[in-house]
Amino acid sequence: MPMPRRAWAAWLSLLLSLACASQAAAQTCAMGYPQLYGRLFEDAQKALPDGKWLMDSKPNQPPAGIVAEYENLRKQPGFDLKAFLAKQFTQPPANDDDYRTDPSHDVRQHIDALWTVLERKPGASDGRTSLLPLPHRYIVPGGRFDEIYYWDSYFTMLGLEESGRHDLAVDMVKNFAWLIDHYGHIPNGNRTYYLSRSQPPFFAAMVELLAERDGKSALTAYLPQLEKEYAFWMEGSDGLAPGAAHRRVVRLADGSLLNRYWDDCDTPREESYGNDVATAAASGRPLNQVYRNLRAGAESGWDFSSRWMADGKTLATIRVVDIAPPDLNSLMFNLESALAQAYAAAGRRDKAARMDERADRRKAAIRRHLWNAKLGVFADHLWKEGKTTDHVTAAALYPLFFGVADQAQADQVAARVRTTLLQPHGLASTAVDTGQQWDLPNGWAPLQWIAIQGLNDYGQKDLAATIARRWIALNVALYKKNGKLVEKYDVSGAAEGGGGEYPLQDGFGWTNGVLRKLIAMYPEATKAETAPRAEAAVN
Repeated sequence: MPMPRRAWAAWLSLLLSLACASQAAAQTCAMGYPQLYGRLFEDAQKALPDGKWLMDSKPNQPPAGIVAEYENLRKQPGFDLKAFLAKQFTQPPANDDDYRTDPSHDVRQHIDALWTVLERKPGASDGRTSLLPLPHRYIVPGGRFDEIYYWDSYFTMLGLEESGRHDLAVDMVKNFAWLIDHYGHIPNGNRTYYLSRSQPPFFAAMVELLAERDGKSALTAYLPQLEKEYAFWMEGSDGLAPGAAHRRVVRLADGSLLNRYWDDCDTPREESYGNDVATAAASGRPLNQVYRNLRAGAESGWDFSSRWMADGKTLATIRVVDIAPPDLNSLMFNLESALAQAYAAAGRRDKAARMDERADRRKAAIRRHLWNAKLGVFADHLWKEGKTTDHVTAAALYPLFFGVADQAQADQVAARVRTTLLQPHGLASTAVDTGQQWDLPNGWAPLQWIAIQGLNDYGQKDLAATIARRWIALNVALYKKNGKLVEKYDVSGAAEGGGGEYPLQDGFGWTNGVLRKLIAMYPEATKAETAPRAEAAVN
């Protein structure tokens, strides 16, 4: 029997309040799916191979009705939890299940055709799913990731511009501006369960990318959202004592102000509940401490990596909130610099000067505190201990990409990268193999782009070209073999990547974007790309 209209109204009202709660951390963290579904949520997330399935599905009746049926049936002989879930929840239809690679397409044509496959239209939500509707078109990564992702989108936009899809790149930025205006920040993705965290703050870089074509008017057009993004990341910095931290801000003992990754909740990630519960149980640490760090690791985009682990190998030792990272702080330097330019373009010279001063102070702090002189790299800074870690990671190249490093530092980083991270097929994320997806042997498109462009900017063109050609060759070779581009690659051998919490995903937004851009920069790297390919589905 259909549930009464009042029951549906109560359910929709509850989801609406959840979606509007991101600016009040306590409310956001207290009104998630665990509270709606209770025991059923915990049992389902431990039993499902991918907890994201439940989070993205639409309930066929209000949660109270589903929970009541579950409590009535779960102890009966032969009860099948997965069959119960399949009856009670409807998975949104896949948009690209029927897509097949055109074997006549070279890799550039393949990427250009995929933008339409990965494009999602704006539209209203009926409120029964976790999806936050967006007012403009957007590109999703592909596979299980059928929503917009924050930092992915910058690298996707690189390819959109090369494919002549500036209009779609503009729509992407408009969506992020809308998210900032409505939620006070850009969430990890446009899902209710992502509202408690963000991702690496690439919004300023996106606006600058538009400005390359549209001029400084793009900076002034998005100035209000740049200000709000900055306020979100710097919340609590005023009056913060040396040696203290608040949310995403830390003040070092000498007064330097830096940023860290954070999440406003200290509970298991709803979409990865079973994984997080198991990790915390094995840690011997306070559970909420582990959950907070796992969530902060998700905000970093590097979920997960040896760089976050106290022992360098075990996820249970994760300590993201204890670290001021070079990638995040280089992004914040760029945000401050972009704000200064936007203020100047708007004629607000006093504000421009103050923001330039902040950017200069941050640059000095990165060069001083995040520099590991022994290894000759920028490294994660343990702000409580006042020292850097000894992890050599591709994050060391962000200060080159954003112009933070001095020339001597850049030269040392290049030398260390060549000896430690360079692999036969591109750049590895780290030099440690832990089985986590952001470690050796995996290479990721965004890190290749950051490295290549950063090295080029500091005159290290031979190393940049080596990384680019090796990465292009791997992408193209596997495209020829399998007819697809994937999320990550094994750069130590000619293989797709692995590891992490879920199977390898096809699609794939940022791989497509970076590869499309690199082919334009290094066209000779694809001259041999002529052989026919096998057909393959995106998913």
